[in-house]
Order: sequence, then structure tokens, then C-alpha cells
Amino acid sequence: MKPTVMIVEDEEALSTLLQYNLDKEGYKVVTAADGEEAALLIREVTPDLVLLDWMLPGLSGIELCRRLRGRTETRNLPIIMITARGEEADRIRGLDTGADDYVTKPFSMTELLARIRAVMRRIRPALTEDLVTFGDIVIDRAAHRVRRGDREVHLGPTEYRLLDHLIQHPGRVFSREQLLDAVWGSDVYVEARTVDVHVGRLRKALNEKDERDPIRTVRSAGYSLDEQFRN
Repeated sequence: MKPTVMIVEDEEALSTLLQYNLDKEGYKVVTAADGEEAALLIREVTPDLVLLDWMLPGLSGIELCRRLRGRTETRNLPIIMITARGEEADRIRGLDTGADDYVTKPFSMTELLARIRAVMRRIRPALTEDLVTFGDIVIDRAAHRVRRGDREVHLGPTEYRLLDHLIQHPGRVFSREQLLDAVWGSDVYVEARTVDVHVGRLRKALNEKDERDPIRTVRSAGYSLDEQFRN
């Protein structure tokens, strides 16, 4: 699955340039022009990384970073700050506030893309590894196969994408709407109850005999891959 990168930048030309290059690299991109819009979008689209400008109208990037680090759901969300503030004191303040990296303008697009890949590997290795393990479940992305213990698990394409998304964020609860956006895409209309059907199919394929169900249903909230399942 394509990792989702959110660009929070009020300079339209730079935002467009970033989006173009990230699209070309295979990322799914969402954009916000100010901190308040970004704060709302992050709750809906669950990005895998945020490119965050410091100087934003209204809610500043540094304050948004502080708020994201203060919430359980976004405490570990990778954040790269992009700013014209290149003084050492500013860099230290940005990193101390919770940014994972700090890039000063003007910057090389090649370097920024390399920094994004580095942060992804460090913070969310499940996004970049070909083999991802959760308990006795293994996803082989290169071969597009799933195993549980000694047996191969046969999944349809939607169930595979659903498991791949959940395994990237173990323990995190996703609403049906968030799963629809991540697995089916925001430009496709699918009823929310469709998620329940595919979760049911995924469970049936994953669980045989006395195997524990790794998918937790959270009433009135959604689904998560249960942390307690891990070996």
C-alpha cells in the first residue's frame, strides 16, 4: 500500500511542487494550507508522515506539532518540519517539540525525499519492509503472500490491503470511514458496512481451529489489530 504523506504548507507553489514530486515517488498525498485544517484532516485520513511548515496562518506548525505529540493517537506520527527558520535555536526548538527531522528552506527535493524515506524506515519500518510480522502472521509484500504459522493464508485483494493497513499500525483503532479511505480510497463511494463484510472475510481466512482472532472490534469505534496478540 502507498504510504500517505500530508503536506501542511500555506505557500501554494511549494505545496504543488511537493505534491508533484511525492506523487511521482508513489506516495499518496493530502494537503492542508493551515494548522487548523491539518488538525482536522489528520483525524480523518491518518497519514503515515507529515511535512509541516513552521510559519502557518492561525495555528502555527510548532503548536500543531506540540498538540499532535500530546495526543495518544498521533504521539508517534512521523513529522518533518520544513521552515525558513535556520538558526540553531530554532532547529533545537523544533526537534524538542517533537519533530523527527528539520529541513530548512530552500532545500533540495532529492534530499527531502531521502529524509522522508529515512524517517519512514526508522519510525514506521512496516511501511518499507518486504516482510512484516505480527505475532505468527507474516506478510510477504514482494510475493504478495500471507502466512500464519506454517500455513498460507489465501486473501482477496481487499482483505490483503486491509490486513496490510492494520499491521502498519498495531493497536490503533480505525473507524470504518478511516478504513474506507485508506483501503478503498477517498474517491470511491462504498458504504461503511462494507468494511464489516471484508473484516469478516479476513477473520475467516486468518483464524482456523483454536487460533486467536487478532482483530479486535471496538464497539461504536471500529477495528484494530490487537497488541495483546503479539508473541
